[in-house]
Amino acid sequence: MNTGPATPLDDAKTIADAPLVIVTGMSGAGRTTTANVLEDLGWLVVDNLPPQMLEPLVELRRASVERHPDAALRQAAVVVDVRSRGWFAHLQEAIDAAKVRGERPRVLFLDATDEALVRRFESVRRPHPLQGDGRLLDGIQRERALLRDLRSSADVVIDSSGLNVHQLTAKLTSIFAGDRKVQLRIAVMSFGFKYGLPLDADVVLDMRFLPNPYWIPELKPLNGRDDAVAEYVLTQDGAEEFLDRASALLATMVEGYIREGRRYVTVAVGCTGGKHRSVATAEALSARIGQRDRVDTFIVHRDLGRE
Repeated sequence: MNTGPATPLDDAKTIADAPLVIVTGMSGAGRTTTANVLEDLGWLVVDNLPPQMLEPLVELRRASVERHPDAALRQAAVVVDVRSRGWFAHLQEAIDAAKVRGERPRVLFLDATDEALVRRFESVRRPHPLQGDGRLLDGIQRERALLRDLRSSADVVIDSSGLNVHQLTAKLTSIFAGDRKVQLRIAVMSFGFKYGLPLDADVVLDMRFLPNPYWIPELKPLNGRDDAVAEYVLTQDGAEEFLDRASALLATMVEGYIREGRRYVTVAVGCTGGKHRSVATAEALSARIGQRDRVDTFIVHRDLGRE
């Protein structure tokens, strides 16, 4: 996941504390999963809302909270996307109008690569909302062009290309739930370089300088979560020093991220296939940096089991 512009949030609040969140992004990138996660966490979620209805919802939420401070409308999320067709063009106008009235809607943008989106649409055998008489890819490209400015101004951008629904749910839950004393959530993601760099990586660490357990017959079928592989990887020359230095570097960056208003960071740890070295290192690194105050970490093994 990438964050949007690093602007400090009012009163150091995260997007999870915002009274109103606008969920938008590419069709097929995970908007429905996001809505489900927020509903499960107790948010009021309105799906496929025409942007012109945003202002009445803002007023309804505000009036409800004033009358009943514990009401379910304390936090609301609206899913706004190209399904609203011509009305969608008025979304930025609606956001600006809400700001004039004293609201500060946070925008969560779901994204994915064209390849991932094509694969998802083909798996459910549904056309893209903007496909028309053209190809599926034509609809995706039209939507990406339409959303370009909105993506660049979003508060949080999540790239779901390499995530299944369970991994995306875990990532969203980490953002919107948990201890409010946490100021920075760090996703430590293992991956295989042969499958491509994670698009939402903020920091990339390359573990290919360590010997590869793939070439050890008894370790080849195992992965970095197995004790034998973890011991092999982490006892190699340079492994412990790497963890020490990476942890120290990230500690410095964490303080800077918090000062700059960043609330979510993805640290990607890669090896050739994303099975042995990157997995073991990601587990060890997460355990180290997760001990810091104000930091919460969780692990995603993007390519584990893919070979």
